[in-house]
Amino acid sequence: MVRNIVVIGGTSHPQLTQNICGVLGIPPADVLLSKFSVGETRVEIKESVRGKDVYIIQSGGGKVNDHLLELLITISACKTASAKRVTAVLPLFPYSRQSDIPYNKTGAPLVKSSVPGKSEPANGYTFESTPTTPYPGKPESGSLLNGVDNLQKSLAKAQIEDISNGSPVKKRPTSGLSRSDTLDSQPESSKAAVSNGAFGEDSVNKINNFQPRPGYKQWVAQAGTLVADLLACAGADHIITMDLHDPQYQGFFDIPVDNLYGRPLLKSYIQRNIPNYKRAVIVSPDAGGAKRATAIADSMGIEFALIHKERRPTRITDRQNATMMLVGDVKGRTAILIDDLADTSNTITRAAKLLKKEGAAQVYALVTHGILSGDAIDRINASALDKVVVTNSVDQTEHLRQCPKLEVLEVGHVFAEAIRRVHHGESISVLFQYD
Repeated sequence: MVRNIVVIGGTSHPQLTQNICGVLGIPPADVLLSKFSVGETRVEIKESVRGKDVYIIQSGGGKVNDHLLELLITISACKTASAKRVTAVLPLFPYSRQSDIPYNKTGAPLVKSSVPGKSEPANGYTFESTPTTPYPGKPESGSLLNGVDNLQKSLAKAQIEDISNGSPVKKRPTSGLSRSDTLDSQPESSKAAVSNGAFGEDSVNKINNFQPRPGYKQWVAQAGTLVADLLACAGADHIITMDLHDPQYQGFFDIPVDNLYGRPLLKSYIQRNIPNYKRAVIVSPDAGGAKRATAIADSMGIEFALIHKERRPTRITDRQNATMMLVGDVKGRTAILIDDLADTSNTITRAAKLLKKEGAAQVYALVTHGILSGDAIDRINASALDKVVVTNSVDQTEHLRQCPKLEVLEVGHVFAEAIRRVHHGESISVLFQYD
């Protein structure tokens, strides 16, 4: 039994809270978590937390926004009640997939295409557009109407006149016109054109036909950074989570973040439940998860394969068509897909279809966080997957009833051990080891 510790369970996953408290040998704290009739979150802590080490368990599945706000209010309530330290335990971290602007959203303004031979759409802007910066062998930028040479000549002329006038600052014309409208700022050819009366027509047409260049196509809000700031501002002193989608997310916090790994659980399942696992192939469903999958493959001495997914934008809509290609050999062998989370399950079901097409005997999917939102369960039931293994970082009670292919691993003891070690000031690096 651990003393001087309080464990508060949120409404997102009550069963996980019970499991963690069972391992620690303490009862969960008596709290009231509900909603007012208007829909606002109500939090009431019914026991003293003064001077205690408080751990609040709230996962990111289900109604994410309600659970996040409930967590923030609970943290604030504990700090107001003079808790010694407040640690937020988030098995699945909410908004961890929105840590930064997606890499495929360049945000660069579109300009008129300068690529010869390309058919342009009606508005004259294409995806092959090149920036206006001049490159060797290409025409100069159209942003300066008079060209770079004329600009340099004008600057040199201004410097000469400054010296001849004996003043380092050129006097502004007294005609009331702005500098851009005076003859001093025009090259010799323009002066001649003005004296001949041919100045107004071209300039008026350019001004009338001027269209502002389109700016960024869209703005992607960095919600992940905001959530990190909200947790710190609410009063959290420490964060414990598991398998962040982007490991760099830890850098957004000014407080300690312990990112536990679900890989030892997945590795243990492979060794105990997959027959002849040494001949199996660990497969990463995309390039982003290659490091995660190779960590397991290397530690177990198993071969590794990769599914390369290439996204290409279509001209019809903004959606992207993904072409999948297997790099590796799975013919006649068991393929084990490794990923950190499955939301709509589109990635793992398409990967399973490709693996069966390439001759895989069986296809397992081992995923840390089984969010399984929308029609994910129906998609898995109709897919080529033989078994999907997830952890209970998200409540899987309803999913187990609907999906006979689903199997759930317990993570409560991992978080209980992390809580015990943090409470006693012990190292938790042993929980980070793959072996």
